[in-house]
Formats: sequence, C-alpha cells, structure tokens
Amino acid sequence: MGSEAGIVWKPRVLCLHGFRTSGEILKKQIGKWPQQVLDNLDLVFPNGAHPAQGKSDVEGIFDPPYYEWFQFNKEFTEYTNFDKCLAYIEDYMIKHGPFDGLLGFSQGAILSAGLAGMQAKGVALTKVQKIKFLIIVGGAMFKAPSVAENAYSSPIRCPSLHFLGEMDFLKPYGLELLEKCVDPFVIHHPKGHTIPRLDEKGLETMLSFIERIQKTLLDEEEK
Repeated sequence: MGSEAGIVWKPRVLCLHGFRTSGEILKKQIGKWPQQVLDNLDLVFPNGAHPAQGKSDVEGIFDPPYYEWFQFNKEFTEYTNFDKCLAYIEDYMIKHGPFDGLLGFSQGAILSAGLAGMQAKGVALTKVQKIKFLIIVGGAMFKAPSVAENAYSSPIRCPSLHFLGEMDFLKPYGLELLEKCVDPFVIHHPKGHTIPRLDEKGLETMLSFIERIQKTLLDEEEK
C-alpha cells in the first residue's frame, strides 16, 4: 500500500473506547485484528474524560480502572459533562496530535461520528486539523436534541468504515448513522455488541479502506 514511490503513509488514529472501559481495554480488543491491519495504522488509545461513576459491564473480563466520556439519562436524551468531554478530547489532540482520523467503539463510536459532524459545523475541535476519516464499531447517533442538531445538520462527508453486528442491539441505530454518511464502507459480522475478529471479506474491506485513506493523505501531502 502507498504511492508509486513506495512511500506508505501510516494514518494516525485517535481511538475512543466504550462506556466504562479504558484505552488499554480497547487496545486489547483491537489487538485481535490481523497484523497487516494493525501495522498500517498508528493507533493511540487515551482514557475517557471521567473515571467510571458506576459498575462496568466488563468487570471480571478486563481489569480496572474504567472510564467514561460523558454521562446520560435513561433515555439517552440528556448528557452531563459533555462540554468537558469535548474540551478534554480537543486538548488531548493538541498535545498528542496531529491525528488523521477517529476510531470508536460503542460510546466512543457515537462520539467519533458526532465529532466529525460537529467539527464540520464549527462547534467542536476547532483548534485541531480536520478529521479525515472514521472507523465506527457498534455505533449510533446522539439522541440529545441540541447535540444531534449540531452533529448531523449536514451529511458526514469524510470516508467512514462501519462495523454492523447482526446480533448487536445498536444495529438499527448504526444503520441510521450509516445513512448520514456520504462515503461509507461497511463490514457485516454475525456477533453482538463487540469488536469482532475480521473474516476474509471483512479483512478485504478493511484493507481497501486503509488503502483509500493512505492515498487520500498522500495526495493531500503532495498538493
């Protein structure tokens, strides 16, 4: 992968973990992907903006500490500490960037896709470079009206890769998000709300997506 000159551009990716897990846990979850995927991405795994304020679903599977990006009510329509979360991510991107794209799982996936839309509207991540691509695993859309209005008022134009699990309770909402994206790649898998291993077809799609991103970044660099 790369240009005719043999240069391979390794996209730098900020990876946002799921609710009440951690950067270290997401790193382990992603670690089951083939080396030919992992070797072509520069993945960075921060912890969420806030220590977990309740029990984690991964207790007994992955070790603590656990973190969350923001809090929400039972209907997912009201958020707490959301602005602090945005400021925390932007600050992290300034200190550890630049980043080319975002990868997210679950709460991190909802956040990743929403951030791209909010940045395009000029209401988030205004001090960092433009998000050029998204990898969304088990994602959905924001439900809080004020946030959703900012995130999805225009279609999400950057290339995006979406993992949709047949048994994932979020799949219907992941499909809704897909409709908001102009340039989506899709990997279907038979599992539930998880980061799946890649079968042959999934790997092919993933590598095509990475190649597409590398070419885009290289083209931009040459302009």
